[in-house]
Amino acid sequence: MAERRPLVVGNWKMNGLRKLSSELLRMLEDSVKLPRRIEMAICPPATLVANFAGLARGSRVRIGAQDCHPEPAGAYTGDISAEMLADAGAAMVIIGHSERRSYHKETDAQVRVKTLAAWRAGMAAIVCVGETRAERESRQTLDVVGRQLGASLPEGGRAESLVIAYEPVWAIGTGLTPTAADVAQVHNLIRAKLVER
Repeated sequence: MAERRPLVVGNWKMNGLRKLSSELLRMLEDSVKLPRRIEMAICPPATLVANFAGLARGSRVRIGAQDCHPEPAGAYTGDISAEMLADAGAAMVIIGHSERRSYHKETDAQVRVKTLAAWRAGMAAIVCVGETRAERESRQTLDVVGRQLGASLPEGGRAESLVIAYEPVWAIGTGLTPTAADVAQVHNLIRAKLVER
């Protein structure tokens, strides 16, 4: 089995202007103090991907994006393709984040085709899965995450091209915190499902 290496990803969401480049530079300086086994990435808004990728070149910090369109090009005003993001310097892209699934009504099928798009462009896909508070309280966590994995992941994922991010939606901004046992239970399910595939 390959060594498990922690990956820490900072999702800046819809925050940040070019003047925050100085903050990225501080992060790059601080990153050299962390153990080499830890992998790091920052996913800024699309408007900052190229700038940040240039600043991070040669460092241990990878720059990613927060979403991509499944098609490589076309009449999709306002959308950004995986190829465009890769061309701007993104090495990975977050797909199926709970906010995209909730606010934009993204389905598992859409997450799947966006994952394929990321791979087509040579990027790693960070596929998010997780349950809401209502789903957790009705003891559906493992069913929900299992379903999301089954329908969201295309065949052919490898450690270098696929990251599964467990996102307990019920804990985001609520003051509620999952226990280590809660997280371990879901991680064990994710590992088992990936081994099955």
